[in-house]
Amino acid sequence: RYLSRVEELTATDTGDSALNYGVVVDCGSSGSRVFVYFWPPHNGNPHDLLDIKQMRDRSSRPVVKKIKPGISVAAAVAPEQATPYLRPLLQFAAAHVPAQKHKETPLYILCTAGMRLLPERQQAAILEDLVRNVPLEFDFLFSKSHAEVISGKQEGVYAWIGINFVLGRFDHEDEEDAVVTVALGDQGESLIRKRTVGILDMGGASLQIAYEVPDSGAFSSPRQEEAAKSLLAEFNLGCDVQHTGHVYRVYVNTFLGFGGNFARQRYEELVLNQTYMHNRLPSQQTGLNPETPFLDPCLPVGLEDTVARGGQTLYVRGRGDWPACVELLQPLLAGPNSSQASLAGAYKAPIDFGNSEFYGFSEFFYCTEDVLRLGGHYSASTFTSAAQEYCSQRWEVLTQRFRGGLYSAHADQHRLKYQCFKSAWMYQVLHQGFRFPLDYPSLRTAQLVYDREVQWTLGAILYKTRFLPLRDLRQESIRQAHASWLRLSFVYNHYLFFACILVVVLAIVLYLLRLRRIHHRQLRSAQLTLLWLDKVVVPPVQGHGP
Repeated sequence: RYLSRVEELTATDTGDSALNYGVVVDCGSSGSRVFVYFWPPHNGNPHDLLDIKQMRDRSSRPVVKKIKPGISVAAAVAPEQATPYLRPLLQFAAAHVPAQKHKETPLYILCTAGMRLLPERQQAAILEDLVRNVPLEFDFLFSKSHAEVISGKQEGVYAWIGINFVLGRFDHEDEEDAVVTVALGDQGESLIRKRTVGILDMGGASLQIAYEVPDSGAFSSPRQEEAAKSLLAEFNLGCDVQHTGHVYRVYVNTFLGFGGNFARQRYEELVLNQTYMHNRLPSQQTGLNPETPFLDPCLPVGLEDTVARGGQTLYVRGRGDWPACVELLQPLLAGPNSSQASLAGAYKAPIDFGNSEFYGFSEFFYCTEDVLRLGGHYSASTFTSAAQEYCSQRWEVLTQRFRGGLYSAHADQHRLKYQCFKSAWMYQVLHQGFRFPLDYPSLRTAQLVYDREVQWTLGAILYKTRFLPLRDLRQESIRQAHASWLRLSFVYNHYLFFACILVVVLAIVLYLLRLRRIHHRQLRSAQLTLLWLDKVVVPPVQGHGP
């Protein structure tokens, strides 16, 4: 495993004609990125997936390029600008993929959040421009089905596939890792295979969770069943639909408004409204001036700040009470408004906390690592102690530690200021929102997997190319059949050759025997002729007298 991971970090051998390539363009809200992947021919085992890796240039750097702004900004008004917008990315990919491979290299253009916000008419116009004009400039394998706006659910599934693929969780031949029993279909069938990992990802605006649901289970009500249908994705990663070894049932849910930065905004609005209502009572003037600030339990001790909303300004000062902060955040689990999902009340497929494993990315990693230096294996008790200790420190002490280089190189003033709040919010989301037990032993927070960043685009190309091994398998079958025919033909011709030799030899022997018989017949005839001549009496010649 170690050697294979090291090989992934070396330059891709573009001189190897057996390699295949694929290109994925991630059209995001703030910009677009192109990723180039490659893989060797399939190994012939229908139970194995393609061994897809990210391409690396001659300097062993990942082949990836980003441009700004997003396609939804650049081409929303003028859809005909979609192809010119992506041209630099496609030219970049074309320069790295060997020219002789372009016609067989699939290109996928997948658009996410930014495009989802556009009206469907504009989405269709942009995609239509790409489908019409990209093939005129580039020889990649590209068709209408290769350009689409994917849903948040699809994006979550692709991210889940990518993480588990890199971790080797789809390699069922390895018996060293933990396993799980998976129910298949409605026939009561099941199989035992390697356990996959779930993923938790908290960004600035949204929160996402994705994990395998091994047991289909029963629903408590038709309403719950309907909710589950929209949140569960069942798919087969294998190349043969008849093989169920790679059929996965994954729960994916995205909660808008539950990201770290957005949650802070919601918290400030909550505090502002509560303080405003409190100040309606006689002799209450909390937060209206710097002398009587609102004492915020979610900010470090002594940190002074202001919150401005709708013409109102609230003066706050940190008091660093982490347990009080955790309790104050409880109402925010209900969601930003009635139209959006509530984390507390949303349907969540059952998790077997006794036999599961999760990875936490983005804010889960930043919260544990940047300041607290606890990234990696997560322990609720250790995290709680460290978070309380940090929050209880005076702001001057924290900034002094920061200048002294005691925190991660990724930490900045913004992280120092809101670490107390974000650690409390992460704790609430994890243990109250998703109901992870306080003694859950199998959560790791991470930024990289095996020293590399894993993008959802890897999962996308794995899913999109899942049937390609059939081509290699068919070619291998034809090759084997041809080899068998050659072997059979050789054996058949071998025996035919000897049969012909035998026939010729027999013909010669028969011919010689016949010649001998004829010769014997002629000798016998000659002998009979001599005997007849011997028996013939020749009359003597009469002489004349004197």
